[in-house]
Formats: sequence, structure tokens, C-alpha cells
Amino acid sequence: MSVIECKEITKIYGRTKALNNLTFKIEENKITGLIGRNGTGKTTLLKIIAGYMKETSGEIEVFSEKPFNNLTVSANVIFIHDQMNLPTALNLKEILAAAASFYENWDAVLANRLFDYFSFNPSQHYEGLSKGMKSTFNTILGLSARCPLTLFDEPTTGMDEAVRNDFYRALLKDYLSYPRTIIISSHHLNEIENLLEDILLMKDGKEYLHLPAADFKEWAIGIQGKTAIVNDWIKNREIIHTKNIGFDQTYVAVRNNFSEEESQKARTAGIDLTPVTSNDLCVYLTSKTEGGIDDVFNQG
Repeated sequence: MSVIECKEITKIYGRTKALNNLTFKIEENKITGLIGRNGTGKTTLLKIIAGYMKETSGEIEVFSEKPFNNLTVSANVIFIHDQMNLPTALNLKEILAAAASFYENWDAVLANRLFDYFSFNPSQHYEGLSKGMKSTFNTILGLSARCPLTLFDEPTTGMDEAVRNDFYRALLKDYLSYPRTIIISSHHLNEIENLLEDILLMKDGKEYLHLPAADFKEWAIGIQGKTAIVNDWIKNREIIHTKNIGFDQTYVAVRNNFSEEESQKARTAGIDLTPVTSNDLCVYLTSKTEGGIDDVFNQG
């Protein structure tokens, strides 16, 4: 069952297209990573899914309904982001109590245990927290609500590494016990890729790739060797990234459509074939040029 269906969604701010004919589906009870560089439209997309804003054109359905100003969608979606407005008159414990009355699946035991684990002061107010502690408190809300659709937009902003790791572990353990549809927007793909079942990679407001995380890891392969030999092997292949390494050595990342026989012939010819990490693949695919920052210094 598709929880989210987007068809040719476009969102325009003034002269800027934040989303550009974006089409995809998100299936039920999966953790999807929403990946892309700053300004690629990730937050805009999540706001439209959550019903916070309306698309300029195209069609979107969440739980088979149009999400904008929709009470059914609002009751079944929680959107966690770093600009959340929480009641200033309530202390942190009172905010958790208020959330319990709003979210049907709210788990007060989990919320309180996480609250204590992360050493929050019950009488403290949200606006007095540091950026990292605000993010941590936000994730407690996101996990404890157990909404059928949970959206995390850069949820670990300001957190130190240990807290980020605790959050990821808590998310996975709770998801395994209470499956639901989760979307995580993050710059830390290397940290979250083991959580993900699907990856939706965005570039320039469009869907660039949307496939299972396991397939994403195998999507590209690195070729390294003497420049002339490498150049011969990359003819008619989809080049993703290229860079020179020392004297007469070249590294090229290409779409991985090598057969076993081709791979063996490449190695015999002196070519090193290496995996391309998911994080590097994201960087390469979303770069403006094949050589990345090196192209700035290669003029002519």
C-alpha cells in the first residue's frame, strides 16, 4: 500500500522552483532516507506531505487524501524539524503530557524513559534549551507519538555523535517493535544508511534516484588505473565522477553494469575495481560537475 503518492509536484517561490515535476511513491512501513544537498527541496517536500503548505501544481495524496489542511492527515502525521514552535507557557514535562492528548498512539512510558535517559530537567522550558537539546527533545516527540507517518527533517542538528547514535538506535528498536512509515532527511547518510530500506535522492527539486538501499550501494563502481587504460574502459559508460591521482593515474566512478566476465578482464588489464560508498555516490550524483571541486582548478 502506498502511503504517499506524488505526481508531477511543483512548488514555486517567486522565481524559484523548489520542486520541479517530482513524482514518486512511498510504501507503507518502510524507513526511507530523503537525501540531497541544501536547497534541493527536501524541507519543502516534507512540508507539503505534512499538509503545512500547498503545492503549486501536480497531485499529492497522503493516506489517499490531499494533505493540505486535512484533519485526517494531521492526526496521522508528525513532522519533526528544527523550527518547531512548542508552547512557551509549558515546561518540558507538561509538553509531553499535552502531546499525549493529541496523538492517539502516544507512548508515555517510552517518552518518560527517553526524557530521563537524556537527562532533561522536567521544569525547564523549551526555549531555554541548547540547539542540540532541542533536537533531542524533538526526537522524543517524534518517536513517542508513533504516528503512522513520521517525518524527520535533519533531526540530529546540533547533537553530538554519541546522542546521534543513541537516537538512531532508539529509532530502529522502536520501529522494529511498532512498524510505521518513516522518512528521514539527513546530511549524515553514512550514519543512517544501515537504518534505511529505501533511498530517495533529490537533485534540483527532482527525483534523481529512488531505489532500495541495498541496490543503491551497488549502483556505481570505481575504476582506477593508468589513464590511457581507464579511458579505454569507460568508453560508452555512464560517468559519474572523475579525478586524476598522481602521475598518469585516473579514478572514475561509473554506473555499475559490469558483467563478471568484464570485471575479470578489467582486472587482468591492470584496472582496480572498488565499491563506491553510498555517501560518496550521493556527493558525486548531486555535484554540478563530474570532477567536483577539482574542476575549479582545471581551467583549460
